[in-house]
Amino acid sequence: MPADALFPGTGRVLHDWLDHDAGPVVRPYAMTQGRVAPSEGEFDLLAFVVATMRDDSLPPSLHPEHHAIVGAAWEPTSVVELASKLDLSVGVVRVFLGDLRSAGLISLYEPPAASQPHDVDVLKAVVNGLRAL
Repeated sequence: MPADALFPGTGRVLHDWLDHDAGPVVRPYAMTQGRVAPSEGEFDLLAFVVATMRDDSLPPSLHPEHHAIVGAAWEPTSVVELASKLDLSVGVVRVFLGDLRSAGLISLYEPPAASQPHDVDVLKAVVNGLRAL
């Protein structure tokens, strides 16, 4: 393919790093600027995310992915669902959620089971019940 080939009808130049089906191929660590963990600690994959501001009132300095997350989280949505809806890896979504939470643009609601340690007596009862089968 010649280096100056154009996308049909767009006038944009084709590149080796561009996939015709998937669009531009960008590594997750490039999207998060090398960060692999949220800035404010970890949170559960089943935690509900709720936007506290509308997408159109966000600062323009944020990444497009930040805007997409806020737009998708106007109704309570789990972290895993956000990753699926936006076609992003869970790790990338977690990093961006950390950014948004530290800026006060979203709220996270952890499921009760994730914030409380497991009750050993309940687990023993389950194991004993399984053994009885």
